[in-house]
Amino acid sequence: MMQQRTKIRVAVNGYGVIGKRVADAVVRQEDMALVGVADIAADWRLRTAARKGYRLFSATDDSAAPMREAGLSIAGNLDDLLGEADVVVDCTPKPNGAKNAERYRLHDVRFIVQGGEKHAVAGHSFVAETSYASALGRSATRVVSCNTTSIVRTLTALKRVGLLKRARGTLLRRATDPWESHKGGIMNTLVPEDEIPSHQGPDARSVDPELDVVTMAVKVPETIAHLHFWSVQLARPASQAEVVDAFRAGSRIAFVRMRDGLTAINSLKELMADIGRPRDDLYEVALWEDLVTVKDDEAFYAYMVDNQAIVIPETIDAIRALVGQEQDAVSSIHKTNSSLGIGTVPV
Repeated sequence: MMQQRTKIRVAVNGYGVIGKRVADAVVRQEDMALVGVADIAADWRLRTAARKGYRLFSATDDSAAPMREAGLSIAGNLDDLLGEADVVVDCTPKPNGAKNAERYRLHDVRFIVQGGEKHAVAGHSFVAETSYASALGRSATRVVSCNTTSIVRTLTALKRVGLLKRARGTLLRRATDPWESHKGGIMNTLVPEDEIPSHQGPDARSVDPELDVVTMAVKVPETIAHLHFWSVQLARPASQAEVVDAFRAGSRIAFVRMRDGLTAINSLKELMADIGRPRDDLYEVALWEDLVTVKDDEAFYAYMVDNQAIVIPETIDAIRALVGQEQDAVSSIHKTNSSLGIGTVPV
């Protein structure tokens, strides 16, 4: 275990949608240092990383020559990068994280994989408010998907105050990542997932096995974000104010209101731009306060999930947990939230 106040040396393997955000977030932490990023690309993404001063490494032997030919300065290969790191965050497309896991173990470096990988790859699934303590000192964890992260955050808020009995959710899923919308996606149709429950509910139970949760999902023809609708049976009759207060206590749940003109997911992304969030990122679950409805022991609510951003603070906390640099979840969450401006959404 590292001595207190020693900066955690972090490597990022894969500089795509999640990887570039993780790298930027690591740089903003006082207790972390980014030792480099690895990738196979030789295009504008790596040029942007180089302009930020990030050290570049080739993720495969075959990628080194094309990267150099593109004018990129390569500090070494992935093995070289792993030799300098305490933790590597794997942000490669699934199932590459599972394939890379053995390489990380051979280097005796702690690692984090993304939610597209199976729980078994790391043997642990992570959401900071729920499973930080059980991640302490582990060799690996898996930061669950964007949708699963939102589910665990919101249901944990209700569970914490003894209100949660069971939950049923319907997810409207974006068709693809915005920057790849020219490559594919769907138009003029809706595509239901072919199983009920959809995978997000069982995945939430990999973080908290006590959750009684069932999800259904449908892919929709837009790329901005996901939208969730939830019906929750409470453990007892409650007021709307009690449910709202439970959500308000969540460290990464932001209230928004229809009456303020925030009536759609595009307006919420515009709000993120207006308050100066990098890449217009929404790290929180954006929950409509004025849609929260309670009837006796049933609660109904809706929220937005920014699939590109919500897992970034969880990843930062997972780094601290694995290394054991910060033993207390609340302290780590506070550090991460402060560095990323979480809690700044107008309410």
